[in-house]
Amino acid sequence: MTQTLTLSTENVAILNQRGTPILAVIAVKFAVCVTTMASRRRTRQALKQLEPWQLNDVGLTPKQAHDESIRVFWKA
Repeated sequence: MTQTLTLSTENVAILNQRGTPILAVIAVKFAVCVTTMASRRRTRQALKQLEPWQLNDVGLTPKQAHDESIRVFWKA
């Protein structure tokens, strides 16, 4: 099981306070983007592995799951 750290906009806004080095703000925002894209990729790859009855449980058709699973990770 993997855990991901989610940073809300409020938490990221704290970094924008005066005195925080700009490089630190950029690094954290970059890390948030990379983490978000990695999470999307893992989720979409997991959709490929689900059986039709599992997809039904989450409210997706096999076509919807396929369409979502082939999307590139940088698109929301």
